[in-house]
Amino acid sequence: MTESHYDSVVIGAGFAGVYMTHKLVEQGLTVKAFEAAETVGGTWFWNTYPGARCDCISMEYAFTFSPELIDEWEWTERYPAQPEILRYLEFVAARLDIKRHYSFSTRVESAHWDENSALWSVSTDTGQTVTAKYLITAAGCLSTSSTPAFPGIEQFGGQTLHTSAWPREGIDFSGMRVGVIGTGSSGVQVIPKIAEHAEHLTVFQRTPAFSLDCGNRPLTEKEKRDFKENIEEFKVLSRQSGSGQFTDTLEVNALDHTEEERTAVYEDRWNRHRAIDLIACYPDLFTDRAANETIAEFFRSKIRAVVEDPELAEALSPRDYPLGAKRITLDTGYFQTYNRDNVSLVSVKDAPIEAITAAGIRTADAEYPLDAIVFATGFDAITGPLMNIDIRGRDGVQLRDKWADGPMTYLGLAVDGFPNMFTLTGPGSPNVLTNVVCAIEQHVEWTADAVAHLESVEARTFEADETAAKQWTAEAVELADTTLYPEGNSWYTGANIPGKPRVIMSYVGGLNVYREICDDVTAKGYEGFTIAG
Repeated sequence: MTESHYDSVVIGAGFAGVYMTHKLVEQGLTVKAFEAAETVGGTWFWNTYPGARCDCISMEYAFTFSPELIDEWEWTERYPAQPEILRYLEFVAARLDIKRHYSFSTRVESAHWDENSALWSVSTDTGQTVTAKYLITAAGCLSTSSTPAFPGIEQFGGQTLHTSAWPREGIDFSGMRVGVIGTGSSGVQVIPKIAEHAEHLTVFQRTPAFSLDCGNRPLTEKEKRDFKENIEEFKVLSRQSGSGQFTDTLEVNALDHTEEERTAVYEDRWNRHRAIDLIACYPDLFTDRAANETIAEFFRSKIRAVVEDPELAEALSPRDYPLGAKRITLDTGYFQTYNRDNVSLVSVKDAPIEAITAAGIRTADAEYPLDAIVFATGFDAITGPLMNIDIRGRDGVQLRDKWADGPMTYLGLAVDGFPNMFTLTGPGSPNVLTNVVCAIEQHVEWTADAVAHLESVEARTFEADETAAKQWTAEAVELADTTLYPEGNSWYTGANIPGKPRVIMSYVGGLNVYREICDDVTAKGYEGFTIAG
């Protein structure tokens, strides 16, 4: 076992970890960073399943803090696939020279606050122990996969895979009977790819998805040049937007337009192949269920237009939740896949999965013989990555115990009772409801400024006040209750994990408003925090 001291520890090497490490080093602090994977990439290292692709336009899903990074990198596609995003992060890591601060293939197992020394003691699965003044978690929102505890899963005689732990060498499904469980973002991306090769594909669907064909294509030289030449304007517009993706929201509500006018608007936005242009085209789509139903029905009409069997089209059409209350997915030929002779759909809402047998999957209605099962069952999102680490604050209180009834944070960045700990894209921040790279830049820069201030005044501890954390969390929940988000049984609210407290885990007020709040907290001498020492 080795032990050494650093100014700061960073957990994770995705977008947040890479930028956070760079900022701290730039400010002259010593940094020890840890990453469970063998290199940088975060979720883009692990999710290598066929079809894995970002649902944010490539040029927008990139760092804007460095002119050199913008000038030197060129994206090839409008919506980047996993390999290209991973190459981008490798490029960034090399350009910023941050890998030397990392221990890769190293998982943080515990982080304990020591009251006497006012330091964090961080231990890993490789036997390494370090101490640090600051603990910064950049473990990501979607880095802890979830596989339901299906009875009999261990006796299945074929191959099982989770989309977030795909064999890096790939897998050939030729001649195989494959079952895919789940039709969220990963499911709608991997299903068309598997269907191209499998002898037969059976999709087990609990909840149908609202999905938009991404219309992916190579970027033109003009698009790449225009973006770089107008990067400053883009940065202003993205920072003024609630989602970190600028769109031209109309000044009239959906229900104030006639059906013909709305349809024309939706058609125009649909053909842009960009989700934010649709879901934010009218200001009332996320607050008025009747308004939301107009765009939900438009999406369903698109399903009916491409799925040849009317009954199958209806089975694939969401009706139990508002559009956007679950993540809208982007796909490539997802619904068209169900026109193939080798693809069938099973509703596990109507006939739940009872067990996985040696030969396949048994539902309440039938048994389906399979050679491979793919779990596209998602993640224990946002809080899962933190709860999996034994994090203990003052008086030995475990974070997982403190959050037993739901997460409570201040700004999504700090937890009372856990001094000098910053939770990048944590619960209570805008995190997954935004262009997450835009949100990460704001989080990292605010955290770096806070650390610089603490160092300048020689502070010993920096801690969220309990009152501030309670008020922030309560206000975030109240704000969410004015929207349609709570009506979706999704990972946004933890509904996909049995026993997980049901609460919206994102700040829904918009990244622009959130940025202003954080800046105001700073301007008021870090109001809501106690600085001691």
